[in-house]
Amino acid sequence: MTTIVLSAGGTGGHLFPAQALASELMHRGDSIVVMTDSRGRNYGAAFPGARIETVPSGSPSEGSFIARLLFPFEVLAGVIAAFGKLLHIKPAAVVGFGGYPSLPVMIAALLGGYPTAIHEQNAVPGRVNRLVASRVKAIAASFPFARFAPANSSITLTGNPVRPEAAALAGSPYPPLDANSPINLLVFGGSQGARALSDIVPAAVALLPLPIKSRLEIVQQCRPEDIEFVRVAYAVSGVKVELASFFQDLPARIAACHLIISRSGASTVGELAAIGRPAILIPYPFATDDHQTANAGVLADAGAGWRIQQRDLTPAKLASLLEEAFGDPQGLAKRATIARSLGKPDAAKALADLVERIGAKEAA
Repeated sequence: MTTIVLSAGGTGGHLFPAQALASELMHRGDSIVVMTDSRGRNYGAAFPGARIETVPSGSPSEGSFIARLLFPFEVLAGVIAAFGKLLHIKPAAVVGFGGYPSLPVMIAALLGGYPTAIHEQNAVPGRVNRLVASRVKAIAASFPFARFAPANSSITLTGNPVRPEAAALAGSPYPPLDANSPINLLVFGGSQGARALSDIVPAAVALLPLPIKSRLEIVQQCRPEDIEFVRVAYAVSGVKVELASFFQDLPARIAACHLIISRSGASTVGELAAIGRPAILIPYPFATDDHQTANAGVLADAGAGWRIQQRDLTPAKLASLLEEAFGDPQGLAKRATIARSLGKPDAAKALADLVERIGAKEAA
């Protein structure tokens, strides 16, 4: 049985594609070992059937001054620990998904001469992936790189593997929309910066003409502390709304809506494209290297949606855009078709093919 080691940071943007790849490789009969930092102890449910190994790690941008000062030593300890684990595991390939917890593992894999690959979720490569990109055997990209493209010719555009629930909905027909039917609007902002959408979207909806407001059915993800004031704001507008701090069935809700307002993290953009839905994307302004702006550009530049910087977003501007969009159902349906054309629902299979290929080359 072939063993593949995966290493990823602790955020969903890194973990979702790692989960998808793990599932695909195990389906093919491969054995999976996930290496990450101490948070890995909680990853059993996220990677059923995989073996979890933890290595020391840290971040140069988080914690106290002392913690940042100790970062190089934590990386060195992680490299030593990961090197020992890799010697025992003898993997056919090691795949990194970015995030500082993956750095010690990837350095150890490179030092040990193991076949290596990285997967980059964003249109702007993350810092850890940039550090190792010139040394790995293959680079899998979700989108064409807007900046910091690695000087490595072995780049394959696999797409960003999405959750199985999203992949199952790939190409779902766009819901019918005419001049009298309900308008389904989905709003979500992720865990960071969602307060801005909680403030601006209800205020924009209040400015819409009554014929549109009377047809609106809004589903919005809010921070728990924001739910009550958002509920009151929509009640004043007389709009039908469902609010929650988290939706377990978000892919299904994406498929059921006519338009999305959201941030533009890699997983979000990947699922919007896989399912095929138009979106108004507001990049999180404090994302590292402003990668969410580049991600949003993938859809916006193709005509699958709109990109608005948060600094430029006002209730009046958003209300005007919503009125324009809902007044042109055929235009929304066209944008959905364009989004769908950008989707890569088979990204997990393409990435698994790439990983098995570099492993097989080394074995040969």
